[in-house]
Amino acid sequence: MNEVITTDFEKINSDLVDVFNNVMWIEEASLKRSYFSDITLKDMHTIDAISMYDEKSASQVARMIHLTPSAMTTAIDKLVQKGYVERRRSRTDRRVVKLGLTHKGRVVYRAHQGFHRDMAHNFMAGMTTEEASVVQRAIHNLKSYLMAILSK
Repeated sequence: MNEVITTDFEKINSDLVDVFNNVMWIEEASLKRSYFSDITLKDMHTIDAISMYDEKSASQVARMIHLTPSAMTTAIDKLVQKGYVERRRSRTDRRVVKLGLTHKGRVVYRAHQGFHRDMAHNFMAGMTTEEASVVQRAIHNLKSYLMAILSK
């Protein structure tokens, strides 16, 4: 790498680490200052994985957020107790249990989605179509790299 590229790489690396850490800190701090101060960021990501749209089994959610089945059971038990998640038996097969969000769970889910949408809008503000395309490719590369690590 030439000196300019190395300098740019180091700056991008540093900024990427700072962004990741700040997003995590801001999400956690926002939860602690909100009506939803009884949940952690990990709880929020569990709620996000359950989502409002499709009921999922605990094992599906566990795979999405990379938890063991026993850790998932503990996390779900806490969220049920706090009133964010409910277990729903299938009408066609009573042995099947799916997870769904309660009203409180849907409210915090929407707030969390709003935070991420605001962040993305501000991230993309003022970009040309070409710049947005480059950013999209860079994010795709990063996501592919992370998914490859997770699949090992």
